[in-house]
Amino acid sequence: MVKLGAHMSIAGGYYKAVDAAAEYSMDVVQLFTKNNNQWAAKPITESDCSLFQESLKRTGVTRPLSHSSYLINLASPKDELWRKSIDSMIVEWQRAEQLGLDGVVMHPGSYVESTPESGLERIALAIQEIYEKVAPKNAWLLLENTAGQGTNLGWNMEQLGWLLNKTGETMQVGVCLDTCHAHAAGYDFSTAEGFKEWEKEAKKQNVLGAIRALHLNDSKKGCGSRVDRHEHIGLGTIGREGIQRVLKHKTLKTLPMYLETEKGTNDDEEEWDAINMRVLRELE
Repeated sequence: MVKLGAHMSIAGGYYKAVDAAAEYSMDVVQLFTKNNNQWAAKPITESDCSLFQESLKRTGVTRPLSHSSYLINLASPKDELWRKSIDSMIVEWQRAEQLGLDGVVMHPGSYVESTPESGLERIALAIQEIYEKVAPKNAWLLLENTAGQGTNLGWNMEQLGWLLNKTGETMQVGVCLDTCHAHAAGYDFSTAEGFKEWEKEAKKQNVLGAIRALHLNDSKKGCGSRVDRHEHIGLGTIGREGIQRVLKHKTLKTLPMYLETEKGTNDDEEEWDAINMRVLRELE
């Protein structure tokens, strides 16, 4: 059985995200360890950690993962923002270690007014410094592929492969594959041929073996749109068959998968998390 879960709210305490995941019969959970739209972070207490770990044991939810702040840009050509991003990412990774998480997911960054090559160099340099400062024992840093919107880097397997070559396993750096982003970036997950093309490219760039987690999202926008808009499972341009190919892939099906779809209810007032989990269980 595929390990399935979602990103859940930490309102009221980190353990609340785990409890919420368990209510939907999820196997895994993703969360923020701080406000994702702020630089500042309130210290994590010993009580926070123990309540979180107790909740994992009590519920049987495993593979907890965090997502880093959206403000971080390790590709920034502006030294002040680059330095601030490095310092913030150090804190994010340390917090993942403190809570005993599997890892922390990070968007590689945007090169803004510089060049893709320069941006990639900045990211690699930053990660090397961050790794040395954190010296992680458990949590991995997972680079998330992007949709390629604007000047976002890491949208194709070549760029991810380049970053992994500069960092990779020796620095506990892997990949979190987002299905919506891959599709929007131009890898057509809605067809068997398109998915095969992605797999071939991912193998060639040594990305496939570096994937440690997935963000399982359908896409509102079409293949190659380069627009990041998540859709509920089976209701987007990837579709049920496309998502099913991911769920049944011999390598990917062994990895934890996390929904990042919109919360709330449908017209029948059924929770979307429950609906998406049901559809995924039908497809696996």
